[in-house]
Amino acid sequence: MTAPGVDGAVREKQPVTERRLHPVTPLRRAWAPVAVIIGWALHDPDQTQRQLTRLTTTTLLIALAVIVPAAALYGFLTWWFTHFAVTDTELRIRTGLLFRRAAHIRLERIQAVDVTQPLLARVAGVAKLKLDVVGTDKKDELAFLGADEARTLRAELLARAAGFAPETAHEVGEAPAQELLRTPPGVLAVSLVLTGATWGTLAAALVVPPLIWLATHSVWTVLAVALPLLGGAGASSVGRFVAEYDWTVAESPDGLRIDRGLLDRVHETVPPGRVQTVRIVEPLLWRRRGWVRVELDVAGSSNSLLLPVAPREIAEAVIARVLPGVTVPPSLSRPPRRAGRCLPLWWRGYGIAVTDTVFASRHGLLRRSLALVPHAKVQSVRLAQGPWKRAWRLADVHVDTGANKTVTARLRDAEEAAELLRGQAERSRTGRRDALPDRWMA
Repeated sequence: MTAPGVDGAVREKQPVTERRLHPVTPLRRAWAPVAVIIGWALHDPDQTQRQLTRLTTTTLLIALAVIVPAAALYGFLTWWFTHFAVTDTELRIRTGLLFRRAAHIRLERIQAVDVTQPLLARVAGVAKLKLDVVGTDKKDELAFLGADEARTLRAELLARAAGFAPETAHEVGEAPAQELLRTPPGVLAVSLVLTGATWGTLAAALVVPPLIWLATHSVWTVLAVALPLLGGAGASSVGRFVAEYDWTVAESPDGLRIDRGLLDRVHETVPPGRVQTVRIVEPLLWRRRGWVRVELDVAGSSNSLLLPVAPREIAEAVIARVLPGVTVPPSLSRPPRRAGRCLPLWWRGYGIAVTDTVFASRHGLLRRSLALVPHAKVQSVRLAQGPWKRAWRLADVHVDTGANKTVTARLRDAEEAAELLRGQAERSRTGRRDALPDRWMA
């Protein structure tokens, strides 16, 4: 007979098998020395041009014969000295050629595991694995793995983080997913055309450079102003279309899965139970079509967008999956009319609603934004009242969440704000007591 716990102790003492990244990885890392040389050359292009004119063809060929093998050797050595391993309790990553780095990531601290495939990686059949870990701002990553290996490792990490035994984690595999929404490319394109930021940056790119030319008559000054403006216009339209192309949301036991991207394909996961705030954004030109954009604040994760554009009814149905038991309030109460003394006209865009499950606050006239905070996610509540607001018996109530973000109910009646402060503190305590545990595959 074997005593209970002996098997676990033997399993813990078994040697850990370390693995290497995909053999194509050295090609990616070999670019580092070349990038340093290019950066040095661009730092002083005139000096670089003078130095190149002094070199003969033979000298250039010898330099290339030295630089290319050196870069290849660097890429190979960095790949050779990078290992990773999955134990019963953690993911270990060892890397570094001259300066060694060892990361021990506990599996229960993992909040999301994303698979990213840049364009060249898709051609090569490899993928990048990114991990969101509680308490860290920067994502740890494994770049690159084979595409199938990356998906298998992702499923294994999620299974172990959910509490499955190591010997059964491989058998669990990737949890099945049910598609909830797919954004048509035509709808995405029209939504970007109807976004004010796109037209604003484009108008600035067309109007500001001629004015700069009339004032300075300097081509370099015009280019220095025009190029960033054109880049901003492209990023707010073409860049967003490429990044949000074929946006698909699917539901699985390990959370909501998001697949997106035209050139770089990204597979993200919205961690269950870690969403602190949901924002329903409604630009002015979208209202006739009934479209909204849904954004997120997620604790321990950088994933911040749930839906780029969707009909409001469908968006609310998806929100109900993210925040079980939470419904979007049908109506909100505006601040008292005397709030116009503090903020003329724009005070009409503010409103709040408090239900049994959620604290909701809206702001904006042209671009409405409704923030929903479940009571269980509220970390603290504050009341702020400056001298001018105090004169008009007004106050702001700030609700802080676990994602280090704040949702504010602005320009409320002072007595209402005080009652809201007391009531929200009690609702938060009750909500945390009754909340379900934040677990994978719950």
